[in-house]
Amino acid sequence: MYSLLQSGLLIGLNTLYVTKMNPANKLLAIKWVHTLIWIFFVAVIIYILYSGIFNEINIYTWIGIGLIILEGIVLLVFKMFCPLTIMARKYSDSEKDNFDIFLPNWLAKYNKLIFTTLYVIGLILVLIRTLF
Repeated sequence: MYSLLQSGLLIGLNTLYVTKMNPANKLLAIKWVHTLIWIFFVAVIIYILYSGIFNEINIYTWIGIGLIILEGIVLLVFKMFCPLTIMARKYSDSEKDNFDIFLPNWLAKYNKLIFTTLYVIGLILVLIRTLF
């Protein structure tokens, strides 16, 4: 088994055989992992927003809020870059915002703005419904 510790992120890449892959395939593997993690966090943000709108606040809402806070801390530590973007940069010199993820370029460009806004709206709704 092989693990790669890079940019403060530990990823088990033994099933991807990263050490034997060419740079294009390494970038492709990072793009898939990055996209799957992005989908997970988008689902968490939508769940938080849903919880706030429909007053369906439960332990999963609070776990989701904690996960997004942790994600925010990771982004702050890495100067507002995802560690996977930093890893992918070694395998591409593309200037496109979506070089490291399977998203349309416009969504990759405005990703943080869009989903931070949705998260903050959801968080405010959850807090209002919890405190009042």
